[in-house]
Amino acid sequence: MTLDKSKVVYQIYPKSFKDTSGSGVGDFRGIIEKIPYLQELGIDMVWLNPFYPSPQRDNGYDISDYTAVNPLFGDMADFEEMIAVGKEHGIDFMLDMVLNHCSTEHEWFQKALAGDPYYQDFFFIRDQPTDWVSKFGGNAWAPFGDTGKYYLHLFDVTQADLDWRNPHVREELFKVVNFWLDKGVRGFRFDVINLIGKDEVLQDCPVNDGKPAYTDKPIVHDYLHMMNEATFGQAEGSFMTVGEMSATTIENCILYTAPERKELSMAFNFHHLKVDYEDGQKWTLKEFDFEALKKLFHTWGKEMSDHDGWSALFWNNHDQPRALNRFVDVKNFRNEGATMMAASIHLSRGTPYIYMGEEIGMIDPDYDSMEDYVDVESLNAYQILLEEGKSEAEAFKIIQAKSRDNSRTPMQWDDSANAGFSTGTPWLKAGKSYPQINVAKEKNGPIFTFYQKLIALRKEMPLISEGSYKPAFEDNPQVYAFEREYQGQKLLVLNNFYATPISLELAADYQAGRVLISNYKSVELGKAVTLAPYQTLAILVD
Repeated sequence: MTLDKSKVVYQIYPKSFKDTSGSGVGDFRGIIEKIPYLQELGIDMVWLNPFYPSPQRDNGYDISDYTAVNPLFGDMADFEEMIAVGKEHGIDFMLDMVLNHCSTEHEWFQKALAGDPYYQDFFFIRDQPTDWVSKFGGNAWAPFGDTGKYYLHLFDVTQADLDWRNPHVREELFKVVNFWLDKGVRGFRFDVINLIGKDEVLQDCPVNDGKPAYTDKPIVHDYLHMMNEATFGQAEGSFMTVGEMSATTIENCILYTAPERKELSMAFNFHHLKVDYEDGQKWTLKEFDFEALKKLFHTWGKEMSDHDGWSALFWNNHDQPRALNRFVDVKNFRNEGATMMAASIHLSRGTPYIYMGEEIGMIDPDYDSMEDYVDVESLNAYQILLEEGKSEAEAFKIIQAKSRDNSRTPMQWDDSANAGFSTGTPWLKAGKSYPQINVAKEKNGPIFTFYQKLIALRKEMPLISEGSYKPAFEDNPQVYAFEREYQGQKLLVLNNFYATPISLELAADYQAGRVLISNYKSVELGKAVTLAPYQTLAILVD
């Protein structure tokens, strides 16, 4: 198994991409219909959020059958056709694997509940719960039927953690991975995979809600190596695996992704998307902390580069508000902000991920009332904010800024009803911006065409796909800049994160370099260069 570092991934939230049946929910046939659009953008792989049978207590991350398709999205024949049509257009698929826990409706848990000791050993069932706290709030243990015992659920009460120390559990989960490999899948994204190595003896751990007892434990590396050897590590040619890492460290992500260790291709971390949290709390309103953002990018970029680790780079996903609303003056500089943010990761070291709609500059939906939201996390947070003494208006403003529904609104295809997503009633209302911001209008516009250029450059230039990472202009209060180097070539990437211009003095070799790409037309290189609002500028030295 090798990783092609020139590839770019596009994330699709299937419920919201394209509905062909009028059900109001996106489906596989909708994805098939839009594969030519994705080919035009230039991406190589589609990451699909879970589409398996599920009670949908956690948006499909509570799986009740790992080797079937939820009829909401189509059937297995549709899935197989989607894989085949993708291959015809040079696009592969990456599936979301949720192997830390399964739904309590899964037959393994149901058999355990019915008293089968073989399946009871698939889970953490104990006489006494520990003091661990669920990541969704409250105790991480729930009563196991009427047995007087308790089972562990680090997430929702309907998501029972699987015990990877049991070799039968590993065997079953590796069968799942191989099932989809046999269907022609060429990538996997492993959900919260660094939590699978719980301590051998589960004990109270009052530190940080119990996280040290189950996060990034050394045995996780053993499990990932085993899975690699038993499944995707045997795949021929280029293959891609990414681990979603919860509350992780650089040191562990280097180990997870160093090629000679044969664990994973790359790792996601989320530290950079918490820089607008007040005191680390999501449900707050705060301007983003640019210094913190820059420092995180530089620290991770340099350490992963120096130690041969590999990162998944992203601004948006299905769990985050739209990055444009968070980091850019979107009213005045949407085009410039969108292209600058794209360059800041696509020209960096790591594999870039584009979340659907990002390539046309989609923004948060600007809903009018709480009735427009469906995300359970947002509805719960609203009630908690009211209980904490916030007014309805104050609480609503926070939900508007931080809800996961911001990124889950229907993909905006055109200016017809429901943004061209569905002829029925969408499961989630389309954002207000769709008459102005949609694929039909944006496809020849500045954002989409800039993404096409960035993707093409990564394929053309080993400097971008393979080069090292070195921080630049670290003390500048509004520019995030870095250097890439490979086989005698150098690239300086300058990104102005603010709406005010700023001048920078260039080193002699860059004064004589050439502009590789910029989101402003006329750029003069000399001893100094002035970056316009939200300008990105990449200078190449051959």
